[in-house]
Amino acid sequence: MASSKKAVKAAKPVKSKPKVRAPEPAKLAKSAKPAQPDRPAKPSARAQAADIAQADPTLFDPLTPGEVADALRTLTEDRRLATMAKVGRYRVICTEPLVVKPPHWMAGHRLVRVVIFDYAADRAVEACVDLDAGVVAHLELTRGQPMLSRDEEALAVSIAMVDDRVRAQLTMGDIPQSTLHYWGRSKEDLAFARRSAAVVFGRADGHASVVAIVDLLENTVTQVVPAELW
Repeated sequence: MASSKKAVKAAKPVKSKPKVRAPEPAKLAKSAKPAQPDRPAKPSARAQAADIAQADPTLFDPLTPGEVADALRTLTEDRRLATMAKVGRYRVICTEPLVVKPPHWMAGHRLVRVVIFDYAADRAVEACVDLDAGVVAHLELTRGQPMLSRDEEALAVSIAMVDDRVRAQLTMGDIPQSTLHYWGRSKEDLAFARRSAAVVFGRADGHASVVAIVDLLENTVTQVVPAELW
């Protein structure tokens, strides 16, 4: 007797999900971003304070005559100032110790700040000389006008005192009260482009009477002005 059971249909095969393959080491290396180099950590405030506390206090000592001579010799032998040294028409305005804090590379060195006015080139020279290394560590040339040196002040007074126009306007008891750096206000003024000083004359009680403008380049009096008009 024939079987009455219906034939069972074959089940459809189940599709399996594709397996995810791990990337090869070579491809992984290409896709990875390069590692950033570690930046040096900034010194903490405590470390900076420790460095400053360990600084040599003798670096602040006044310069000796020998140190001043060494600094000027090193500066004038610099090839950038060869013309100034050869002509010799310059005046040293100031020399003073200079101290820098760590982590600057010159920290701990004996440094000298030198300011010179070059009359021949009508320019100011500001430099830092490293006495330990025997080199000019910094040099700046500008058209600025640094303060008058004590020698320039004394020179201006001596020139004004012997000028006939100045002597003619002085009264009994007039003396040099002060010497100021003078820079002309307009281009028509000779002192606008030339290094000059103003010598103020007056009585000891403080009343000014005459002002003499001295050209320090030619060592002459260029103007004599009543104090109330200056």
